[in-house]
Amino acid sequence: MMPIVELPEIVKHYSPWFRSVFTDEALVQFQRYVSGLLVSENKTVAGINRIMVHQSRNQSSLNRLLTAAPYSESKLEASRLALLESLPETRLKAKGVLSVDDTHLLHYGQKFEQIAVLWDPVQKRYAPAHNLVNLHYSDEQTDYPLAFQLWKPADLDKLETGLPEAGIPLRADKVALKESEPKKWRQYLLGVWSRHQDNAEVAALYESKLLIARRKIAQFKEGHPELTLPVTFDSWYTQPGFCRYLDKELNLPYVGTLTDKDQVILKQGDQTLEAFAAQLKEDHLTALKQGKPPLFGKITIPYKGEKETYYAYCRTLRIRKFGKQRLVINHSKPDLSDTPRFFNTNRLHWQASGITRIRRHRWPVEVYHQEGKAEGLDQYQVRDFQAISRHIGLVAVTYSLLRAAPHDLALKHKLQRQLKFDLDDSAPAWRRASCAQSLWALGALISAGLVQGQSLDDVLSPLLAAVYA
Repeated sequence: MMPIVELPEIVKHYSPWFRSVFTDEALVQFQRYVSGLLVSENKTVAGINRIMVHQSRNQSSLNRLLTAAPYSESKLEASRLALLESLPETRLKAKGVLSVDDTHLLHYGQKFEQIAVLWDPVQKRYAPAHNLVNLHYSDEQTDYPLAFQLWKPADLDKLETGLPEAGIPLRADKVALKESEPKKWRQYLLGVWSRHQDNAEVAALYESKLLIARRKIAQFKEGHPELTLPVTFDSWYTQPGFCRYLDKELNLPYVGTLTDKDQVILKQGDQTLEAFAAQLKEDHLTALKQGKPPLFGKITIPYKGEKETYYAYCRTLRIRKFGKQRLVINHSKPDLSDTPRFFNTNRLHWQASGITRIRRHRWPVEVYHQEGKAEGLDQYQVRDFQAISRHIGLVAVTYSLLRAAPHDLALKHKLQRQLKFDLDDSAPAWRRASCAQSLWALGALISAGLVQGQSLDDVLSPLLAAVYA
């Protein structure tokens, strides 16, 4: 546990972008909090405050940044995005891609506001968690979160009252489930809500993850009418209603992810994509043996400065519940021995390489969830819902600083001169560099004290007291 005796250079360098967001005192707490997210192993308020020897304060001061400081989260987000827009490498580009995904922020205990027991696909079990929905941006040079929101579980009492008021009657025989089988009662109410969510009054009763994603994408498009960026997502978000909304309401291109159980409509009847791909593979291998044109063509796409090769089948077909779609079936191995992946888009003239390139840019949001958790995304201990949201906003700021810094030559050269080694462009590398710089500052402080004639005990005592407190 290393005490922070000086703000990391990256925090000092970018603090002016956020000066208009905070009062003078809140700006100090902002700088301390982001510094702790960068350097501290313990990303909680207590853990950060314990090692912040720089402008030492009582822990309650740092806690108020999350719970009571009078700043606007939307203004903080606007400043964060303006910083990124100021650098050519991190600004939005015409060939950028939007991706939608969500992640569980696991927390044990029921005292956290709006926490729910959710299925954890990683650990394959149910666990208490908040769920964070992200709209992420990615291009060949950078990626970062554009917008995000914590999902709230449905208020069953609100649904029970609001659905009939919106003209949607509830079945009398189902009401008994409220007492006898609460889980089935919840499923019934959510099912009724889902079937009628196109009704504005019904939609207002509960905001699902899909509705959060729809709103965030719509807000982005409204704020950037000059850009028509494609949206990509995994199989959970590849639902007919969500795809129709992007296509018909927003007129945006999308690249979704189908499952092997989705069905393609053929003249000979419906067929699962699993069976369809198996038949195509058999026909492809036969064609190769006979010297005929292959069904899966070799494609190469650019991704983050590298070239990637796939073997793709691409054709416009009808997909059950989705209508006419451009379908891509991809393999990574030339003999097609790996598991196929299925992508669909509403742009029927697009080719396999372009569709695959866009879908490839879904991966950075997964990386953000991993690296964001390294920066403390799920390490809060505050229980108030707004405070949790503010913590997540500050993690997004921290991640964005790490994305901006590699392209800021003045900052990069200054740190490299101080640390005596070259810095690569990854967020983890810059986080490590911030830790290294904090160690350098600590060493410089101790050295200066010794040069001035202080004993080692005199130099270390206040540092040790601050860390132990």
